[in-house]
Amino acid sequence: MVPIRKLHTLGASFAVFLMASVSTTSLAVAQAADTPEATIGSLNAALLGTMKQAQSLGVQGRYQALSPVLAKTYDTALMARLAVGQGWSSLPPAQQEEIITSFRRMMIATYAKRFDGFSGESFQIVEISNRGTADKMVKTQIIQSNGKPVAINYLMRKSGPDWKIVDIYLDGTISELASRRAEFSTILKSGGPDALIASLKKQGDKLLSGS
Repeated sequence: MVPIRKLHTLGASFAVFLMASVSTTSLAVAQAADTPEATIGSLNAALLGTMKQAQSLGVQGRYQALSPVLAKTYDTALMARLAVGQGWSSLPPAQQEEIITSFRRMMIATYAKRFDGFSGESFQIVEISNRGTADKMVKTQIIQSNGKPVAINYLMRKSGPDWKIVDIYLDGTISELASRRAEFSTILKSGGPDALIASLKKQGDKLLSGS
């Protein structure tokens, strides 16, 4: 089961983030391999399957099951760069790579920790709209077992041949990237990039320990 409080925690601590149509979408469209719908559909298929096997998999098993899909679905390199901000270009390549890797691991671990059961949830794509000249906003709903919808919106951008998620909006308005930018800024000011890397690794470790 994935209650609303866990979805808020997912966004606040990262990711999150977070779904669209798996069973029946309100947009009856064919999903080509390089469409925003297909990207969200792949994410949700993996989430739904993992939720249904959550107890037998455990947190480590859920992490392994979700890793390849989430790594492909999210542009974590861009998200990490945007969250760090203007100071990114001044970091050595090795530190940039460590931040990206630690950020991605923490994000996937957050999913593995939070999506720990299934109680009849379903997902719907509500609307896809242009955002600026290049991005798409995919508005979705999680329909809980009690019938109440929860809005989860994805900002998506073309990366090579694929559409990837670059931000998530819980309740349709709460930007994950903005939350991360504030968190990263505080850590970087107090301890620099090494402190940020250590913080991301610590968060990932805690999530994967099951605590």
